[in-house]
Amino acid sequence: MVEIEFQQKTKELIDSLKGICANYGLGNDGNEFKIITQVFLYKFLNDKFAFEAKKIDETIANAEKWETALSAMSTDDLEMLQMSMPANTARLKSVHFIGYLFSQQNAADFAKLFDDTLMDIAVTNNDVFSVMTDGGEKIRLFDRVSEFISDGSKRDSFCKAIINKLVEFSFERIFNQKYDFYATIFEYLIKDYNSNSGGKYAEYYTPHAVARIMAEILVPKDQQGQIKNVSCYDPSAGSGTLLMNVAHAIGENRCSIFTQDISQKSSNLLRLNLILNNLVHSIPNVIQGNTILHPAHKDGKALKQFDYIVSNPPFKLDFSDFRDELDSNENKQRFFAGVPKVPAKDVEKMSIYQLFLQHIIFSLKATGKAAVVVPTGFITAQSGIDRKIREKLIDDKILAGVVSMPSNIFATTGTNVSILFMDASNKDTVVLIDASNLGQKVKDGKNQKTVLSAEEEQRIIDVFNTKQAEEDFSVVVSYDDIAAKNYSLSAGQYFDVKIEYVDITPEQFAEKMSGFTNNLEALFKESAQIEVDIKAQLAGLRYE
Repeated sequence: MVEIEFQQKTKELIDSLKGICANYGLGNDGNEFKIITQVFLYKFLNDKFAFEAKKIDETIANAEKWETALSAMSTDDLEMLQMSMPANTARLKSVHFIGYLFSQQNAADFAKLFDDTLMDIAVTNNDVFSVMTDGGEKIRLFDRVSEFISDGSKRDSFCKAIINKLVEFSFERIFNQKYDFYATIFEYLIKDYNSNSGGKYAEYYTPHAVARIMAEILVPKDQQGQIKNVSCYDPSAGSGTLLMNVAHAIGENRCSIFTQDISQKSSNLLRLNLILNNLVHSIPNVIQGNTILHPAHKDGKALKQFDYIVSNPPFKLDFSDFRDELDSNENKQRFFAGVPKVPAKDVEKMSIYQLFLQHIIFSLKATGKAAVVVPTGFITAQSGIDRKIREKLIDDKILAGVVSMPSNIFATTGTNVSILFMDASNKDTVVLIDASNLGQKVKDGKNQKTVLSAEEEQRIIDVFNTKQAEEDFSVVVSYDDIAAKNYSLSAGQYFDVKIEYVDITPEQFAEKMSGFTNNLEALFKESAQIEVDIKAQLAGLRYE
């Protein structure tokens, strides 16, 4: 009951912040998501600081106003208190607290004070909370929020409206909540800002059904809590839905996250997701940049390899401007199956997923596991790069299986997708699942999408993990079987052809044969009559 109540209150806070943006002309503005996510994050860090301080110091816990008790502390005592806090807690000064800003809201130039506060928090916490670019630059935690308001005369009132909303509600009672709580809140927070709007790479939003299936196959329930000190990687991470599910299955304190994504917006959202989900220790591993052209994670000069890799890479994208740089000797091993050529037409339809897939295979440890969303056409293509990639997966025996999903599982694309599972330790049989007939069609705005029930998701997970063969749903085949079928990974091509046999008496057989004969005679007569009629019509036309 408490969880539901606080989820609702948190959503109301988010809605009220969006309402303030709309009132000041920023509704659906390109900068609205920066304001909403950064203000939300400021509130979260402020309340997390209070939560941790109260656990350590009884005086603060029992004070009528915790901000006042903290402000009364000496600089040395405050520093000692902060040293006792978990590393994922932002380091704040008394002038950073929301309560302090609330008390100063009538001061001249309040917008400047508000912005200066955010910037000072960003500088103070730069080492822990900054995202890096592939060029080595740090992307700070906050922007100067008021400057998104073009009319300078309205900035003070805009910041006052924000601080008055923030002071009304506290997150403190929810910091012991579990992953699912924060996943719901994060999804609600970014739901208007993470759609495929023509942006590059991982602007797609991965449905939770796909993320859960990938996580529970990579990390089965009987292994959860047993895995530790592993690395998890997504080369096209977006806002981190796939990684959060895998990290939750492994245990947030048992793994480190590594990511790269070309979108600065996605990298900022991912940082927020990591903070909400107790994965602050992985923020230094978040890189904003072009994975294919400049892969950032390395061990020495070699590309780093990972224990777990998940990805929903873009399928088609124009990368012709740097295509020739990829087709070089230094990339021959990474792109073992080749680099797609630039098509004469529809340059924007270059198959960039082929590069991500090869990069993932190259980045997987010898004991690693991976799950990648691919267009379903990949699993049967009989030539080119797709075929060469499948040959490597089979010949090197690193494939665990494939799940072909229902159409429209992604509301933003009509492309049919499959999930490709790799497991370098799987040397015997492969599971192929055709889940294309599962799910229910629902409307999602202007689009239609397919939604899987919890039971259908679990069926896919259980059949895969236990390697079950189910009629017209799944098959378990050997690597040799797949090679014999031209390396096809489509389950349907391995299903048995069913012929039904029915016992009948000689009299019934004669009756059926008589019926067939009569039907054939009738068809022949009809055909002959049609021929006569056509000849008559042609004769009539000649005389005319």
